[in-house]
This record gives sequence, structure tokens and C-alpha cells, in this order.
Amino acid sequence: MIFSNRLRQLRKEKGLTQQELGDLINVTKVSICCYEKGTRTPTLETLMELTKVFNVDLNYFLGYDTFIVSEDEENYGILMAKEEIDVILELRKHANLYEKVLSDPKRMIELFEKKIR
Repeated sequence: MIFSNRLRQLRKEKGLTQQELGDLINVTKVSICCYEKGTRTPTLETLMELTKVFNVDLNYFLGYDTFIVSEDEENYGILMAKEEIDVILELRKHANLYEKVLSDPKRMIELFEKKIR
């Protein structure tokens, strides 16, 4: 779903129709429509063409766009999608819940799953 949303957003920002984008990367308008709906997955070759057209890294289409570095003495990094970071930021607004999730993440996920069933 991340790929679909990002493709649609980039296409609109560039002012391209689905037909125009399809012409640029040698696929049909129907293919672009299906990519944007999430009902079809582009080939690696098509993905690479899209990165060229929109001048973005392939990781952006895969949902990875933010590099996080730890705040302690031992630095490391991970790639996270903006959507994942948004979840964490929203969770932090609820201090009590955030502390519970940090103290026992596995148990809290089980409770979340139980609640949404």
C-alpha cells in the first residue's frame, strides 16, 4: 500500500496523467492504474524506471525513507517508513500506554490484536 500511495503522490506532484507516466516508462495506463490501486506489482525493471522518472531512491518506493540513529553512546541506524514513525510519534502522546508498550511489547501487541478482532 505504501508503494501505491507514493506512486500516486509523485505522479500528481509532477503533474503527469497515468497515460503520460505509462508512456514514459513503457507500460500501459491500465498498469499505472493497477499499481496505484495496489492490484498489480511492477517488475523490478519498471520500478527502476520509476525511480529515474521521479528521481527517488528505490527504498522510497519500498517504504523506507528515514534513517534513525540511536541516542545512546553506541550509534546505529535503521530505515523506517514515515508511516511507521507516525505510529510511534502518536503512541508517545499517550505516555501511560507508551510505557506499557515499552515494558512488554509482545503482550501489548497481543492485547491490540485481541481488541481489534
